Amino acid sequence: MSFMVHTRKGSKKHYHVDPLLMPKVPRINYMHLQEEKHRLQLKKFLLHRMFLVGHIQENVEKKEISEYYEQLFQSILKHHLGEAVTGILLIYSSTFLHIMETSNGTFFRILLDYVAHEKEENEFMIYNMKIIVASHNIPTRLFMQWHISVIKVPVLYLEDVTQSQSLAEVTTDFLTMTHKLSLHLFKTIKVGMKGPGDNLHQIAPDLLLPEQTIQYLCKADEFLDPVTFLSMYNKPIHVTLDSEIVWPAPSRF
Repeated sequence: MSFMVHTRKGSKKHYHVDPLLMPKVPRINYMHLQEEKHRLQLKKFLLHRMFLVGHIQENVEKKEISEYYEQLFQSILKHHLGEAVTGILLIYSSTFLHIMETSNGTFFRILLDYVAHEKEENEFMIYNMKIIVASHNIPTRLFMQWHISVIKVPVLYLEDVTQSQSLAEVTTDFLTMTHKLSLHLFKTIKVGMKGPGDNLHQIAPDLLLPEQTIQYLCKADEFLDPVTFLSMYNKPIHVTLDSEIVWPAPSRF
């Protein structure tokens, strides 16, 4: 609200605006606050974080998986606007854990590429993928780059504890440990630094998930596979009811 004060020429009387009526703080709306936050964080799109698990085909080398994802990320950014992918891919003996941070459209195309390979190839290098959780509109990244690491788990960590736990308990442990691991890497790995490499089991052995946990989650029907997830993603929000297409329109009293 603005105040305009007019004075007549030659008049010695002055009009003063009550200082209590003047706005003390610039009035901006919530959208402007969000836009400023994203500008400060150098984000063009909203960020999302996704936790994926799955199996790896036998005799697949780490280099093949690394090259596949790096080429896929570059191809997506080249042809579609979006945020760069950051995160980490942990490769176990027969399973993997993948944490990715990027924009929604990039996630959509990454999953589409996986589904296409799964349909076209008899034995794609990764299979039986499950989406454990997707966090939307995260405030900041936990990873400044994308890393890949082979986990050489010692015998000490091969004890299977999932047999005596419920799905909720296993999922809670999974999210707790992956979050702690992500925070640890966030504090220790800076921009431009080399990732943990294949020594993660030595750097943070207490923060690594047992492979049995990943195998357990891959078998759980409660988690969506990429095909089901994409089907729900493409499903229209506005559903036309039968009562909306009959004539004459039903009247309600």
